[in-house]
Amino acid sequence: MRRGEVEAVSDKPSVLFVCVHNAGRSQMAAGWVALLAGDRVEVRSAGTEPAAAVNPVAVEAMAEVGVDITAAQPRVLTLDAVETSDVVITMGCGDTCPVLPGKRYLDWELADPAGRPLDEVRPVRDDIGRRVEGLLADLGVPVRR
Repeated sequence: MRRGEVEAVSDKPSVLFVCVHNAGRSQMAAGWVALLAGDRVEVRSAGTEPAAAVNPVAVEAMAEVGVDITAAQPRVLTLDAVETSDVVITMGCGDTCPVLPGKRYLDWELADPAGRPLDEVRPVRDDIGRRVEGLLADLGVPVRR
């Protein structure tokens, strides 16, 4: 940054969804935020032990509600991702998720969709969608329909 320049600070809330493999729950949550909030929220997802690919059943379940997560790739959780997020939402990673003082954390207890058929993943998808709507309301972000 050159002298006299002001660093741009985003006024958008930033949310980080974390699960173990970043292949199911956290990817679906990020997809819901993209659908319901558009670009009014900066959303990321990561995993403590990322899988090689997103769960294809999660991709199919989200496609049923009009959310395309086919391009999503599991990513490793970094300290920087946690530090630069306003809210960190964990989903089953327990003690493996880093906890930073002063950071807002939520833990969503959700069934793991890994290895489950579509009819068992749909309720998880819908539960995540409801929780994302509540989160957006809490952040003061209007939900688009």
